[in-house]
Amino acid sequence: MADPSSYRPKPGQIPDSPGVYKFRDEHRRVIYVGKAKSLRQRLSSYFQDLANLHPRTRTMVTTAAAVEWTVVSTEVEALQLEYSWIKEFDPRFNVKYRDDKSYPSLAVTLNEEFPRVQVMRGAKKKGVRYFGPYAHAWAIRETVDLMLRVFPVRTCSAGVFKRSAQIGRPCLLGYIGKCSAPCVGRVTAEEHRELAEEFCDFMAGRTGAYLRRLEQQMHEAAEEMEYEKAARLRDDIGALKRAMEKNAVVLADATDADLIAVAEDELEAAVQIFHVRGGRVRGQRGWVTDKVEAVDTAGLVEHALQQLYGEERGDAVPKEVLVPAVPEPAEPVTQWLAERRGSRVDLRIPQRGDKKDLMETVQRNAQQALALHKTKRASDLTTRSRALEEIAEALGLDSAPLRVECFDISHLQGDDVVASMVVFEDGLPRKSEYRRFQIKSFAGQDDVRSMHEVVSRRFRRYLQEKQKTGEWQEEGAGPPGVPGAVEASEPAGAPGAPGAPGATGATGSTGAAGQPLEGTDGPDQGPSGPIDEEGRPKRFAYPPQLVVVDGGKPQVAAAKRALDELGVDDVAVCGLAKRLEEVWLPDEEDPVVLPRSSEGLYLLQRVRDEAHRFAITYQRSKRAKSLKAGPLDTVPGLGDSRKQALLKHFGSVKRLRAATVEQICEVPGVGRKTAETVAAALAGAAPAAPAVNTATGEIIEDEAAGAASSNGGTRP
Repeated sequence: MADPSSYRPKPGQIPDSPGVYKFRDEHRRVIYVGKAKSLRQRLSSYFQDLANLHPRTRTMVTTAAAVEWTVVSTEVEALQLEYSWIKEFDPRFNVKYRDDKSYPSLAVTLNEEFPRVQVMRGAKKKGVRYFGPYAHAWAIRETVDLMLRVFPVRTCSAGVFKRSAQIGRPCLLGYIGKCSAPCVGRVTAEEHRELAEEFCDFMAGRTGAYLRRLEQQMHEAAEEMEYEKAARLRDDIGALKRAMEKNAVVLADATDADLIAVAEDELEAAVQIFHVRGGRVRGQRGWVTDKVEAVDTAGLVEHALQQLYGEERGDAVPKEVLVPAVPEPAEPVTQWLAERRGSRVDLRIPQRGDKKDLMETVQRNAQQALALHKTKRASDLTTRSRALEEIAEALGLDSAPLRVECFDISHLQGDDVVASMVVFEDGLPRKSEYRRFQIKSFAGQDDVRSMHEVVSRRFRRYLQEKQKTGEWQEEGAGPPGVPGAVEASEPAGAPGAPGAPGATGATGSTGAAGQPLEGTDGPDQGPSGPIDEEGRPKRFAYPPQLVVVDGGKPQVAAAKRALDELGVDDVAVCGLAKRLEEVWLPDEEDPVVLPRSSEGLYLLQRVRDEAHRFAITYQRSKRAKSLKAGPLDTVPGLGDSRKQALLKHFGSVKRLRAATVEQICEVPGVGRKTAETVAAALAGAAPAAPAVNTATGEIIEDEAAGAASSNGGTRP
């Protein structure tokens, strides 16, 4: 536990202006991000008697080891920067809403030549018009099915569309009148786009004018005795009205608004949002969060607004946002919303009438969501806690292994030998920290030797990180197995250090005892892991409490030997053998047998199976790439574009091999140096076997080699 006075900024260091600040811990992770109208007043409030601080704030400031800040011009800029940093650094003490499910939306892909109507989940894409989100995907499909009678927009996938265009025959929807069949030219691209835009207008709430136009056309058709047309229009009107009935009118004045309600207790909070467009509820979603910081209802609302509209523009931000409490001050938030919409946005608390009644409904939904979440989480958390306690008891650990790493080896008869590392924290997979390895020190099949190499590489990286941060207390040399010593930190005032001369003028930071804090460089592979010098996720910097290997006594002994060679003595090791699901420990003659009904054994099996899945997926992808490799893949510096250009120009690798350097230079984008490299590489490669026509057994001559595939020939 750190003493906040050890990193408290000196008097006069903090500017009295708007800005955003970050608290970092001893590992340089960003643990909290906040904004302030006056940085001096806000930061000073953290460095007071700990007894006067809220318990959560007290925990944060005692966990932190440094604070730094960035000055901005306005409170709106501070709000934007705070949102960006929370999204980037994922601080543990900030409120972070998590969706209780991935809500589906109705999407119209207006960015395509022939727009498509479909159900979409996940991140929003540019050029796609979204409606919703909806609670259930089947609700979207029912609505779309009713509306396709009137707006026969394409709903098929790209593969089905292309296939129909090739054979000149539409799919079933085209035959039954629920698709205008642009794939076969029944309508032009412009006519189809007009249909898609009318579909969007209707879904956006502009329904009255369209229904009146259809009714007028129906009456005109009846007067002209075109009764079949009139009946069809009547059925279209009925279908649209049934689609509209699925969203009852809740606000009579056709308001576009989002209603946000919050239900909370001391530890958690649930947020529910109703999206009202044209007076009808068009979508609903909800979030749940742990209250890891001292925040009131207005603060929860502000965080919800940031997450809800942080990536939105234009009409996705409604004219009116109704909330249970308005953040103070309200002006920066409303201005930020107005900038994202492009026009004024009203942020207020409903006081009377239909809007207040609807807000009470949203509030009841939030309370139910919180109650349901607490019930689910209690059950799940209890099970995971029991599993970790059973593992600790069975393996003789001092405490429950909150971080477990599992290693597995995969290969195909000794070829393409790879390994995987999966990470479970608190009994749940942390996929952002999964890692893949290629075995480099030897060739062939040796699972024990491979396990030793992989565990050594993983923990050698960990020791390198400890050495760079000064946690490894050796002088002049690195830890065992880690070549070379690295200085733990630069002297105070070193160029580029935070707070040193030459650092960015608008940014300040202080570490323990007023010294600048230095980050560490991450290894070369993969994203994420704990943190880098900027506080972003970094690799291999955290040790697990338990290492699990897929295998029995030999694999466990190899992993333990790797740890001993590196001097790592605070990490437990065990292995899980597949045959009888026995748990093997180092230097033990007999395995530990957990009951089949044990939650601990079930968790170990999940970890082992996940490592096996991750390893075999990587091994198969490597094998697939090696099978697809051709002679040109061995040419250094030759990318896919120039490979395709060469093959297109010469027609086959055989003709390219026979070409001169001057002839290769004629290909656009290929210079003489590249041409010489290609010619030398192909001259050293073994020539391909002749192409054979599988229908006749005839050997295809050189001039036909380029067309072997189209003649039914194959090239072994």
